[in-house]
Amino acid sequence: MNFRSNFFLTMVVAALAAAIGAVAHAAEPAARITILYDAFGTDPAMTKDWGFSALVETGGKRILFDTGDNAKIFAANVKAKGVDLTNLDFVVLSHRHSDHMAGLSYLLSVNPKVKIYAPKETFGIYGSSLPSAFYRKDDALPPEMRYYDGKPPEIMKFGAAWADANFELIDQTTEVAPGITLIALISDLPGTKELKELSMAVNTADGIVLVVGCSHPGIERIVEAAAAINPRIRLIAGGFHLVVAPDDVVAKVTTALQDRFKVESIAPGHCTGEPTFAALKKAFGDKYIYAGAAHRSQSVPRQVRT
Repeated sequence: MNFRSNFFLTMVVAALAAAIGAVAHAAEPAARITILYDAFGTDPAMTKDWGFSALVETGGKRILFDTGDNAKIFAANVKAKGVDLTNLDFVVLSHRHSDHMAGLSYLLSVNPKVKIYAPKETFGIYGSSLPSAFYRKDDALPPEMRYYDGKPPEIMKFGAAWADANFELIDQTTEVAPGITLIALISDLPGTKELKELSMAVNTADGIVLVVGCSHPGIERIVEAAAAINPRIRLIAGGFHLVVAPDDVVAKVTTALQDRFKVESIAPGHCTGEPTFAALKKAFGDKYIYAGAAHRSQSVPRQVRT
């Protein structure tokens, strides 16, 4: 394993090892992130494909963040890394795009009752509900021409694409476990306007470790929300959605992450984009962490937070 890979492993462990509420003892597993799905990487056992998935282990919890674009590829990559999906505390689906959630069918085949946090969207594929007051009514119509014969339920519940899955829908930023917050934001960009997305902020003794899926609401907005929890941003990992961004936008975001938010380390992947990889690598130097598919942290002495 080369220096760059070793550095990645060390930085991720250091950032995650001191999650809120974690108390060190010899039997506690090491904190780490394992990238299970992406279109780049150096492990020949992993299949490269467009999409994202990461296993986050911190504070004694095992969290699956997104499930990639293809259930068969996701299953193969999970098996290649020896990851046990039957032993998860919960799952986070960042948003409804297929390259982040299409592997869900495989996950549910091996762990059908696992809790899954997903964005709450009106008529969303993860299920939703609305008060029946949302639609206009006409009392002059005969009952047979009216919805529910003119007597709708107070709350109308809508089905999910996975009817038996254990979804918990998130509509606003929520701490779902001690020190683990799901940041809920909405995109206002053309093409993804009104798309809701969840990012995960792990508040450690060394600062925030921020895991992002695609950053459709804007990576700067997401980091700003994370900084409201803890202004020290230890690490950002995942997709920044700058894959088609022009150089001036890439430069603006890079400067903001470095100068405004003082991000300490960065591990971009997925839809960040090749020119952005290059710009961030130049800007962050040895604080830029290669995070291709199958990179996985190794155990190091755990920091104690009292």
